[in-house]
Amino acid sequence: MDMFQINYDSPANLYFIGIGGISMSAFAELLCSKGFHIKGSDSHESAITRHLESLGIDVFYGQKADNIPGDTDLVVYTAAISEDNPEYAEAVRRGLPMMVRAEMIGQIMKNYDNTIAVSGTHGKTTATSILTYIYMAAELDPTVSVGCILDILNGNLRIGHSQNWIMEACEYTNSFFHFNPSTAIILNVEEDHLDFFKDINDIRNSFHLFAKKIPDDGLLVIDRDIEQYETITDGLTCSILTYSITDSSADFYADNINFNENGFGMFDLYINGKYAEHFELSVVGKHNISNSLAAICVAYAQKVDINAIKTGLLSFRGADRRFQKKGVINGITVIDDYAHHPSEINATLDAAKNYPHNRIVCVFQPHTYTRTKNFLKDFARSLSKADMVIVTDIYAAREKDTGEISSKDLYNELKKRNAEVYYISSFDDIKNFILENCINGDMLITMGAGDIVSVGESLLGQ
Repeated sequence: MDMFQINYDSPANLYFIGIGGISMSAFAELLCSKGFHIKGSDSHESAITRHLESLGIDVFYGQKADNIPGDTDLVVYTAAISEDNPEYAEAVRRGLPMMVRAEMIGQIMKNYDNTIAVSGTHGKTTATSILTYIYMAAELDPTVSVGCILDILNGNLRIGHSQNWIMEACEYTNSFFHFNPSTAIILNVEEDHLDFFKDINDIRNSFHLFAKKIPDDGLLVIDRDIEQYETITDGLTCSILTYSITDSSADFYADNINFNENGFGMFDLYINGKYAEHFELSVVGKHNISNSLAAICVAYAQKVDINAIKTGLLSFRGADRRFQKKGVINGITVIDDYAHHPSEINATLDAAKNYPHNRIVCVFQPHTYTRTKNFLKDFARSLSKADMVIVTDIYAAREKDTGEISSKDLYNELKKRNAEVYYISSFDDIKNFILENCINGDMLITMGAGDIVSVGESLLGQ
């Protein structure tokens, strides 16, 4: 099958299987804006599909072979689509050019001169969002694709008219191998997605292969604090800049780190050992100083105006579901956070300690059985930083329950650490427990990548 090339100069007819997903819909909209004719299907109607229809994109509900028009030049699908999907099977039968989503993104990248890909085990969405704020403050008119709804964009996509494109690059199933960024960030490299990767060395190797895709005249920005970071940078032909919040030998180093009365970070930037600038943020936690530093590195390297960098950093108030203040009820501050890995939980609970509070009460919903099993002791260690923990049932996501791990196991691990911990399975019971047991001045954090956010929202009557 000949390789189809997505070229902005010659728009084609594209069909998306599963067009209603947050990422697929963004790229359908982007290509539609560039004159491509887009059609697609999804299992059900949603706010996203209605938005696509308002742009003139035809969306079929329910997937059937005869949905695919006769003049289709390319079929795009997500990795979640199986080969027995009727539309997938029909595209194969007709011999149509086909492309998995990540490959399509890699193709679209070739239409931009300056593509900034943000990768790492954690913090991708936040660092992508920070760069977006900086580049918009500098009026550089970037195209942006990000994995959350970002307030400044009113969505997860911005269609710019410049050569600048800022995007997230995910390592899961090695999908970022399809990308060819001119600049890439590697925020951190840790064990995660062990349903796909063998171990930490396998993950390091993937990031190394991703970094090798950067051209000779391109740039890699990498956190010097990554364990054995040289295994990732070894043999690269592009330029490399390192940054750190602990190691003063990094090219970009944050020193004199402090937090104001809201827990927001501030620091002095040293470049190659020389004082350069003082920065203030509107987000909490050391991890966000690190995320900001990565963005500053790229902006400096691309000679973005320093005042725009400062304005962008100060105006960024956090990505959706990242230490997001939802409101206050009975004097209890309700925060929601997407943390679902022990390192993220550590970062969130450390950040919370710099924020005014009486006790930190954490309602944790584990995400996937494999992750809970692989990191059981690490989860207990991280969560025990809270003053009180409520554990609810595991959110299965894409997995089936084999019965070998449950939230009770996590409850028992926390008990061993003498933590004040409760296991409550029903969200309504959790709500009642909070109303009876939390007091004025407590901080309640709903935590996890599943639907636990609804507990705080229903407490607040949202």
